[in-house]
Amino acid sequence: MNTNKKNSTIIFTGGGSAGHVTPNLALVKKCQEEHWQVVYVGSAKGIEKQIISRTDIPYHSVATGKLRRYFSWQNFLDPFKIIFGILQAIFICWKLKPQVVFSKGGFVAFPVVVGAWLNRIPVICHESDLTPGFANRLSFPFAKLICVTFAETTRYFNAQQKVVVTGTPIRASLLQGDATKGREFCGFNSAKPIILVTGGGLGADPINVAIRAALPQLLEQFQIVHLCGKNKTDVKFDNIAGYKQFDYINEEMADLFACADLVVSRAGANAIYELIALRKPNLLIPLSKKASRGDQLLNARYCQEKGLSEVLFEEDTTEKALLAKINRLNDHKIQYLQNLTGFTLPDSINSIYKLIAQGLSSY
Repeated sequence: MNTNKKNSTIIFTGGGSAGHVTPNLALVKKCQEEHWQVVYVGSAKGIEKQIISRTDIPYHSVATGKLRRYFSWQNFLDPFKIIFGILQAIFICWKLKPQVVFSKGGFVAFPVVVGAWLNRIPVICHESDLTPGFANRLSFPFAKLICVTFAETTRYFNAQQKVVVTGTPIRASLLQGDATKGREFCGFNSAKPIILVTGGGLGADPINVAIRAALPQLLEQFQIVHLCGKNKTDVKFDNIAGYKQFDYINEEMADLFACADLVVSRAGANAIYELIALRKPNLLIPLSKKASRGDQLLNARYCQEKGLSEVLFEEDTTEKALLAKINRLNDHKIQYLQNLTGFTLPDSINSIYKLIAQGLSSY
């Protein structure tokens, strides 16, 4: 195998949610700096295509299906989509001849992982959550190496699987925000602390409703910047002093994090990892098991046990409960800052990149 990085190609895959794409982008930048040829393989219409289309990364699409654990007529069609996706991935890998494939997970990644394995191309998988997702569990048998975010995750693997605790890659730019620019962007001052509220890329209706109901009390003590989700801003709240709402933020996100004193967030693994890296006292409101496989509940409980986060379960998210949790978080802010500062995070980007580069000669 060619061990010259300047002539090496890496395929990144992963999709279905932004959380399967943004960590890849942090690694893509590192690989490009090291003169790798970078290609992304995802679905034809998924969020991964939308995100990658804003970059200069070549993009290939494969058919994909979802293996549901509940009855749906799609269950009869999706296996054929997956088989077709594997055939497409086999051809893409044969044509591009990458030295390695890096998979962040999601159902779109499974055909790519299998296609790479059939071409005898080494695969590195990454799992962000405390417990592995179904799509990743299907992919792991085809991987040479599995990277995980938390040491506790290693107990879900057998002795034959090579697992390395690397943390989750986050964009370096996120750590370089300017608090002054963040306040100016929102029209805020430095007289009151700022709460950043985010429900993820699609927003979160229970969080939006509770925050808006609690605004009169919250604004007595805080300024609020609220990322509501696409088409979820409300004109009734446009001109309230100390409150600024956006459907989505991209370029200014680092500055908003920098100016925030407290953060209210969902409990996705990537979001949690960013909050820990930024040392932001936070209140997590995880997705309920009705809307997910329960991974956010486990992530949130882990952070609560480690003293890194306050937690409010979605079914308990009322105006009164939200106010109580935010006040408690603020009252114990110094203790949370100490706990967050004392939580050691690995140098994820460089750790994973070294594993990728080492693979050129060892796989």
